[in-house]
Amino acid sequence: MIVIASFAIFAIDQTKRASAHQTAAITESGSGADSPGNKPAPEGSAHKDIDEASAQLTSPFAGVVSGSSSEWLIRGVKLLLALVVYGFGLSFLARVLRVRA
Repeated sequence: MIVIASFAIFAIDQTKRASAHQTAAITESGSGADSPGNKPAPEGSAHKDIDEASAQLTSPFAGVVSGSSSEWLIRGVKLLLALVVYGFGLSFLARVLRVRA
């Protein structure tokens, strides 16, 4: 759940930032490079805690996406791997151990 929440917060922040950038680009004659939408929003303590916990949980998968520069790809692959390993993998292990016990 922590990794899913972290990805959801990331996606929401990215879409808000993109929306603000596009709005600024439309309303201003310039490129909107100095608009507030391009600056990262300050993170609250809950947001920071969720991101730190997610980083700890997904750190074993960092090598898989180490060559990528796309933040969407990095977070998406880490989310999928975390769901596979922690979600399906641990539930499968629990079922196997329950059957043998």
